[in-house]
Amino acid sequence: MAKNQEVERIAKKLDKMVHKKNTDGALDLLRELKNIKMSLETLQSTRVGMSVNAVRKQSSDEEVQTLAKTLIKSWKKLLDGSEEKEKKERKESSPVRSSSTSKDSKGSPTTPATPTTPATPTTPTTPTLLPQVTSFPPAPVTTDSVRNKCRELLVAALQTDDDHKTIGVDCEHLAAQIEEEIFQEFKSTDMKYKTRLRSRISNLKDPKNPDLRRNVLCGNISAQRIASMTAEEMASAELKQIRETLTKESIREHQLSKVGGTETDMFICNKCHGKSCSYTQVQTRSADEPMTTFVLCNSCGNRWKFC
Repeated sequence: MAKNQEVERIAKKLDKMVHKKNTDGALDLLRELKNIKMSLETLQSTRVGMSVNAVRKQSSDEEVQTLAKTLIKSWKKLLDGSEEKEKKERKESSPVRSSSTSKDSKGSPTTPATPTTPATPTTPTTPTLLPQVTSFPPAPVTTDSVRNKCRELLVAALQTDDDHKTIGVDCEHLAAQIEEEIFQEFKSTDMKYKTRLRSRISNLKDPKNPDLRRNVLCGNISAQRIASMTAEEMASAELKQIRETLTKESIREHQLSKVGGTETDMFICNKCHGKSCSYTQVQTRSADEPMTTFVLCNSCGNRWKFC
């Protein structure tokens, strides 16, 4: 547990460096990781591989890049080794079951001892390895050709780069989860369903928005969440900044727009204390009552009225 916490602490620091686009000090953190004996459980629970890969891509320091590549390569061997071990155990367990069955049918006196000998190494290890390789539970299988095609397109989008290999995610299971969430919302493969899928696929494949794909792969954004996110929520940080700038400019133009009125310096704005104002008088009550004066501050857009 202490090792997991230490690795997770380092991963968070690396993520902050990537977010701030400043990888100073990353080399020391990578050296700390090199000295830690990494296990498959620690690698997949902390998602440190994704953090190291992100630092490698952003850093211009050759030493950082080299050390990051070395770590990722060694961790990938760890993952590949577990998969090969699992396949080997599956092959070994298959003939054991068939041989025990044949001996039972013959009534051999050694029948009770036969299944216990090979079962000792295989039975405890198989169920503990399988959940670690698959980070997401499989969604219900479907025979609908449209839904299966959508799942294939989602898999391709999730595998746009090598991040899924570093993290060790089963993209087919994850894509099935996302598609299942969308299908459950619309209950059909109509145009709304297809439009929702297209927007997920295009955003996940966007080379300018790798953070969205990485967050989905590592589980920071769940399948349920990505299935319902709006275009604004999925947008990259760069696009969000552009939209925010345009919105501010539109508000400013609206505030500074002058509706027909007479300019004057007789009024003082209670917000910016400026004197550049425009006013308009309108008869809002009976004819024997004075007119209502509407004032607009030309500097900050503040509006007020008085009689």
